[in-house]
Amino acid sequence: MLVLAASLRAIPRERLAAALAVRELDHSSVRDLFDLAEALTATDSIDHAVDRLERPSLALLAAAAATSDDAGWTDLDRLADELRGLGADDLADALAADPAPVLERLEARLLLLRDGERIHVPTEIAARLQSRLDDDLPSLESLAGHAPPVAVPGDRPDTGLLDRRAAETAHGTVAATAELLSGLAVQPARELAKGGFALPDAKRLAEAAGVELDEFPRLVRRAIEAGLIVRDGPVWLESDAGAEWIMLGTGSRWTRLAEAWRARIPAPLRDLVVRRSEALSSSSIRDDVAWYYPGGGAWLRDGMDRLLEDAEALGLAVAGEPLETASLVLSGDLAGAAGRLSRHFPKQVDKVYVQHDLTIVSPGPLEPSLDARLRAFAEVEGRDLASSYRVTAASVNRALAAGDSEEGIRAFLEEISLTGIPQPLAYLLSESAARFGAVRVGAADASEAPARASVRSDDPQLIGTLLVDQSLSSLGLRQDGAHRLLSRFPPDVVFWGLSDARYPVAAEDAEGRIVRLRRHHVGHAPTPAPRTDPLEALLDRLAEADAEGGTEQAWLARQLEAAARAKETLTVTVRMPGGDTADYLLAPASVANGRLRARDRKSDIERTLPISAIASVAPAPAGS
Repeated sequence: MLVLAASLRAIPRERLAAALAVRELDHSSVRDLFDLAEALTATDSIDHAVDRLERPSLALLAAAAATSDDAGWTDLDRLADELRGLGADDLADALAADPAPVLERLEARLLLLRDGERIHVPTEIAARLQSRLDDDLPSLESLAGHAPPVAVPGDRPDTGLLDRRAAETAHGTVAATAELLSGLAVQPARELAKGGFALPDAKRLAEAAGVELDEFPRLVRRAIEAGLIVRDGPVWLESDAGAEWIMLGTGSRWTRLAEAWRARIPAPLRDLVVRRSEALSSSSIRDDVAWYYPGGGAWLRDGMDRLLEDAEALGLAVAGEPLETASLVLSGDLAGAAGRLSRHFPKQVDKVYVQHDLTIVSPGPLEPSLDARLRAFAEVEGRDLASSYRVTAASVNRALAAGDSEEGIRAFLEEISLTGIPQPLAYLLSESAARFGAVRVGAADASEAPARASVRSDDPQLIGTLLVDQSLSSLGLRQDGAHRLLSRFPPDVVFWGLSDARYPVAAEDAEGRIVRLRRHHVGHAPTPAPRTDPLEALLDRLAEADAEGGTEQAWLARQLEAAARAKETLTVTVRMPGGDTADYLLAPASVANGRLRARDRKSDIERTLPISAIASVAPAPAGS
């Protein structure tokens, strides 16, 4: 443990933070580097780290422990020879060629330490690992062995029906994700303090996406992992990448989601699974994962369940069994996988039927750019293979407020409509354009505080209607003359409140010029807000303790105290009166009042030394 404590002192803060982030330990009990070394060599912490090691790293650690001396030291040559003796020639050759990348994963988790050609495995880690080998972990020989052979598959049945079913599921997932992004673009979702979306937002978005409420968190998680939505302060928004994704075709949208799924799987594990090719199955994947992570446990089972669940949602599996598309994705052939699925996707259309009842019906999935344009001035009513939209006075007013025009909407509809523009819709567009701006919302004057927004109209009857409209009561409107109302809410809140209530509202600036407002919210990947991080607090505490310890004498005292608690024997170098030094093999018993009391292992007598006379301490030689 002394070697570990001394090494911790020399590790840069950033690297130490990265190491501790993946280790399980009780931060609250750690006051200094010796406490940290004890916490890292506690049984629970060792098990947590070992259980998450992939097989090659675990074999490497076990071989290092097996070749270590009593003080925990081995070297690169001994370790490479041990690996070759176990048949792990590839691992031994990689270690001999360049040790740094081979040992990096273990060093980064503070499971072993490297000093040039020498390697140190803390004795507590070596002892715990060796007690588990051939028990709940495979033997060292098995860990160093090769992956089990793949059975030769028999004839595979025709998968055409399964491919069509998988494509239907994948298309549904892509469509649901698109609806999630569209819903967040219109109205961001609030984040709860305990995590997750606020229930009203979750219900609204789940309904829009056409998924059950219990399935909704999985839909959100996939969107987050693909970088399509981001958290900005207390709300979730569509990201820049999401705004680009929503304009892609279905095949390209699916590819982005599949890339995110694939990225969660370590590259060596992907290679391990892909070797099965035609023999790929749910059980074989689980077998490969269990072989690759011998420590396994609940964390691995939960992760596998989630991975296979997402594979099903993406059309990579049906009824839990992976399809050929899964092999293509794992091998990196995303274009081939997308092509295989896309041929079963419903064909996108670029024409619609505009009906007399003000609805617009798409006979199939509408091209994304056309769908986005339609949503700007129409409400989505139904999302299936045939989508439907409804044009309302409020939706047209929303488009006009965002900078659209009657002429632009007409031109777009004439281009895509198979039935022209029915007279009722033409009248609605003309009437909405004529009435647009009958109600104006702007900022209230500073002298009118606490009012923040002003609502005005040349029609006093319309002002009176707004004042008594119960659906607007939450805006707290109060009269300020025959043609004007005030509200304590910001102008944009008042504007969208009136727009949702279907009033012909426009936003204006201080000079009375109409300004365009868009409800489309896009979030940018935020800079993390500063907050109390337990890990950062621990690192601050360690730095402070090391600074307060200050002198090398204080550091020596802590090493001696730790050795006394652990009943370790040390080589203690003592300064002699003439300026020379002498080494003693001592087993510290106690440290008090600036003096060390210890048993001399060679002469078997008790010695008491002033700590000020001690030049250095080091672990005792092997066998002493």
